Amino acid sequence: MWRSIASNALTLFIFVLIALAAVIGWGKNQYTSEGPLAEAICLRVPQGSTFTKVSADLEDKGAVSNASILRIGAKYTEKTALLKAGAFLVPEGSSMEEIVDIVTRGGASTCGTEVVYRIGVNRTQVQVRELDPATQNYVVSAEFQPGEAGEEGEAIPEVFTKVRDASDTRYRVSVAEGTTVWRVVESLKNVDVLEGSVEADEMPAEGMLAPDSYEVVAGSDVDDLIARMIEAQKARIDEIWANRSDDLPISTPEEMLTLASIIEKETGIPTERRQVASVFVNRLNQGMRLQTDPTVIYGVTNGVGYLGRGLRQSELQSDSPYNTYVINGLPPAPIANPGVASMEAAVNPDSTPYIFFVADGTGGHAFAETLAEHNANVAKWRKIEAEQ
Repeated sequence: MWRSIASNALTLFIFVLIALAAVIGWGKNQYTSEGPLAEAICLRVPQGSTFTKVSADLEDKGAVSNASILRIGAKYTEKTALLKAGAFLVPEGSSMEEIVDIVTRGGASTCGTEVVYRIGVNRTQVQVRELDPATQNYVVSAEFQPGEAGEEGEAIPEVFTKVRDASDTRYRVSVAEGTTVWRVVESLKNVDVLEGSVEADEMPAEGMLAPDSYEVVAGSDVDDLIARMIEAQKARIDEIWANRSDDLPISTPEEMLTLASIIEKETGIPTERRQVASVFVNRLNQGMRLQTDPTVIYGVTNGVGYLGRGLRQSELQSDSPYNTYVINGLPPAPIANPGVASMEAAVNPDSTPYIFFVADGTGGHAFAETLAEHNANVAKWRKIEAEQ
């Protein structure tokens, strides 16, 4: 009898082991297989949250089939204590294993609300936008212009105040091509998530702040952001100068930066940059003066503020080192922060016979090889101006 009982017990034990192995295998398969999520979602993990709360939220959203399996998997892989607060993009079909990795790997939030401080050539704009997980496009929910240089700005939207205090809000500073160093530094005063300021004797050299989009962390120092911009611009200058064309009328990276800044201010049309560059290169090769208004304007404003009017004859005849109607060659330094495309155009211009260009009324320019052609283009532009 005892032998029969022992045999039955052994059989039951083996059966239990097989069943347990089957359950473990099923659970592992559930944990690593493609999940049920039909459309990407943005998962918000509040500060102080736990895997119990997160797994329940995921189950409610239809991202996982079983919250318990996700918790067990996180515990088994020793990731329970690594849960991070933030807003995380969970792609469609993500497995539980992939989701656990997403919320524990660290780094910045990958979706949710973002406040963008857009530094333009003349103004700064603040945008509040939300990433749509399904389309991967941002939807702007509010925007306003802050006050600058003593001027009163637009009313601050309530939604901005609300997200500004949220722990998972991300922040970004976007610098446009063609801004001056003064404009960038002045605008950074409105980036209220940054600490510190740039003193007058610490201003970076003109042209040395790389136009780009920079993610910043609330409480970080403005000097650190400026340093990132300078390092980025230095790297771009080195790479682009190393890939320059032969027989250019410029001999240093500094001259390239100066020429690129003029190109940047003369045209905002990407397809025109190399043509505009060819005009200036042809003029330099022929010993002609550049005769470009943006350099004269910089000489008048010194890169501070916005001129807001046409140039006067006295300014066009002044002995300013930036007056390219008077001086030969390039001005002594850049007149703005040029982007990559303008720097590339400066050292790899189109091959053209053009030495003139003027606005054509469409936002672009009309190019000419001879003065007669140029005068005809100018006459067309004057007619367009008179009709506007």
